[in-house]
Amino acid sequence: MAHQTTHDIYRQTNLPNESSDYLSKREELRLAEIELMHQRERVADLRRHLPEGASVQDYVFEEGPADLDGGDTPIRTVRLSELFTGAGRSLVVYHFMYGKKQTSPCPMCTLLIDGLNGVAHHLAQNVDVAIVAAADPPALRKHGRTRGWDKLRLLSSGTSTFKYDLGSEDREGNQDSTVSVFTRDSDGTLRHFYSAHPSMANDIKERGLDLLTPVYNILDLIPQGRGDWYAELGYGTKVHAARR
Repeated sequence: MAHQTTHDIYRQTNLPNESSDYLSKREELRLAEIELMHQRERVADLRRHLPEGASVQDYVFEEGPADLDGGDTPIRTVRLSELFTGAGRSLVVYHFMYGKKQTSPCPMCTLLIDGLNGVAHHLAQNVDVAIVAAADPPALRKHGRTRGWDKLRLLSSGTSTFKYDLGSEDREGNQDSTVSVFTRDSDGTLRHFYSAHPSMANDIKERGLDLLTPVYNILDLIPQGRGDWYAELGYGTKVHAARR
């Protein structure tokens, strides 16, 4: 019986004409992918074991009807604490770059929220998710309708300092995309657990939210790579309209 090598056991294909050089480099890549997986797990573990976060106020947001296609009124106020649907759950808030100085919806935020809406029913099994923008509810909902965001809570930060406090807005009203995670203690105390922004360092301006979308990870699989591709609004709207 022929001896099986590691290449044979973990070979990804059965193509007969793959060169020995290709198989060798593919095995090197497999080991690097395992190393990357372990590093991701170490990072996630560091994140999970952050010390207790700062307590935060029970911010007030504005929200339209639950049915996105049911008009934009009445507008009601919703508190941060009311976004938690059960004990022991966390809340993930995506800060959408839209409103104030950001007069048009951010295409990259739109891409990320498109993805969140698509998997919202899966996320809901374990975590609560909401989208917060500086734009007023009618404007936010109008954009949401063009994208089919029917599975996410779309909230306006209104006059609250929520976005400024969490670093997704400056004093002049310039917007940034951000993801924030909140927890709620057994006594009802609301706490900030974690926030991340696209910019991670002076030389890393747009990679901090990569984990929120599969798009770039899939582009990293192809020989052309992700390059300098940036999302646009037009083609996404056309695709959604065609599907409807």
